[in-house]
Amino acid sequence: MSRGIAPGEPPPGGDGIVYRSAGELPDGPDSAAVHRSTGTVSAADVARLARALDLDGTPTAAGTIWKVGTAKDGSGPFLQVNKQAPGTWTFARYGSGGPDQCASVTVCASGTAGDATAGQVAPVSEKAARAAAAPVLKALGQEEAALDTAQVMGSVRVVNADPVIGGLPTYGWSTGIQVGADGEVVGGSGQLKGLEKGDTYPVIGAEDALKQLNASSKGGGTPDVGGCATPAPLEGEQTAPPADCVMPRGAAEPVVMTVGKAVFGLATQYVDGKQTLVPSWLFSVRPATGGPDSKVSQVAVDPVHLAEPEPAPKTGDRRITSYTADGRTLTVTFWGGVCSTYTAHAEESAGQVRVSVTESQPDRKKVCIMIAKELKRTVTLNEPMGDRKVVDAASDAAVPRA
Repeated sequence: MSRGIAPGEPPPGGDGIVYRSAGELPDGPDSAAVHRSTGTVSAADVARLARALDLDGTPTAAGTIWKVGTAKDGSGPFLQVNKQAPGTWTFARYGSGGPDQCASVTVCASGTAGDATAGQVAPVSEKAARAAAAPVLKALGQEEAALDTAQVMGSVRVVNADPVIGGLPTYGWSTGIQVGADGEVVGGSGQLKGLEKGDTYPVIGAEDALKQLNASSKGGGTPDVGGCATPAPLEGEQTAPPADCVMPRGAAEPVVMTVGKAVFGLATQYVDGKQTLVPSWLFSVRPATGGPDSKVSQVAVDPVHLAEPEPAPKTGDRRITSYTADGRTLTVTFWGGVCSTYTAHAEESAGQVRVSVTESQPDRKKVCIMIAKELKRTVTLNEPMGDRKVVDAASDAAVPRA
């Protein structure tokens, strides 16, 4: 298993982050298992999901993906599922159009129910949204998932589901289901292939995990990972790191984050180049100076069972997951590591734009913490994107629009 920190969401700012607990931290279990998604997705799996989405049609194979419905001119409805585990899927009932201009996350990500006063239909209630999402979650085997239905985008309410695996909460393996104002599922994304229990490892308590989270940035870490550890309760208005804290060279005063809660669970981490749910501590944090809560996770596997990370996957393994386009500006989204540098390139033709992501790896003599992050890169096209499709040059698969 590779050493590293699972994806977190610490607030931006400063050249380092120091996490300090506001109270005593739990010990957690003595051991826990990793969970993996392996194999391929069958046509029957795709058909089951399509029925739950009330989508007619038979799954057809197209290279490395399954398709149901028709993309046509982008008006949908259309379901696309990657054949290889974890079977990442995307669904759009109305494509880029639809009954509501805010049906796309990228259009109205900051929308709230108050948008109804601007002439839009109010979103369905949280109860109705959960009822609409239930058949889809059942088809995915996620009936017991923890649901968050607070997000709204114009007239669309989003059901964000985090599966519960072996009684443990998960982070980074979410399913998002968009429900329109009429109670119909209008979009969604997630993973279709089920998870299998893997090896069991001894795990550390939250206090030791917090130390690892902070120590990871000593000597020149990234702003997304902590600075210096101190599991002792936060006292007073202290905003400076301890005297023995070694911050990155040239770092400004760090941002101090207060850890309010620590829950043992599973978080997404790349192991041997594949997404895996790894035993982790999930910390709820907020700026010491005040602000909204966010979540950051730290691998809980005992360091004895961790190895230095292997070099990140080559370009051919760097799959593009989605894209957005505005005129000649094309932005692609993919997963990668924070220690590498990525550049996107595009080859244009009349009907399509083939995009590849080139990776420049760090000096292998340096130890680099393996952090799985969703990244974006932008390409300026010679001509406006228009109705052309985007193709991932590494897999020859069509890339869905975000």
